Amino acid sequence: MSDEKKDLGDKAEDAFDKAKETAKDLGDKAEDAFENAKESAKEFSEDAKESAKEFSESAKKAANEFTAGAKEAFSGNGGENKKMLAGILAIILGSLGIHKFILGYQKEGIIMLVITLVIGFFTCGIGASAMGIVGLIEGIIYLTKSDEEFYNTYQVGKKPWF
Repeated sequence: MSDEKKDLGDKAEDAFDKAKETAKDLGDKAEDAFENAKESAKEFSEDAKESAKEFSESAKKAANEFTAGAKEAFSGNGGENKKMLAGILAIILGSLGIHKFILGYQKEGIIMLVITLVIGFFTCGIGASAMGIVGLIEGIIYLTKSDEEFYNTYQVGKKPWF
């Protein structure tokens, strides 16, 4: 029986050694996987930072382009842009006189706004309707004139009505 016990002890010791080696191999594999995951996370982080930087730069570029376009549209230099902007605003929001403010006619814009809001309130919208028709007519006139004619009439000549 002692030989059997010795064989069983050797077998148990061999099994324990194999289990130790297997555990060590698993630990090494886990450590390698952890290192790979760390490297992947680091690469992903760097890629995300680079993508965010590129997005930031493109957003800044787009914002600068928009700002330049808006400045051109609202400045005195862009006659075509003022013509289109004033014409479209006159057709859509003509009763409020916004197109007059765009062209630099503050007094006429205030007159249209007061007629629309104050007199329109007391006349149940008749004043607002009248200013809406005036705005519609002016918008059509603005958009049908040539660029040169519009510039000479409304920006140089300062013709406030029709």
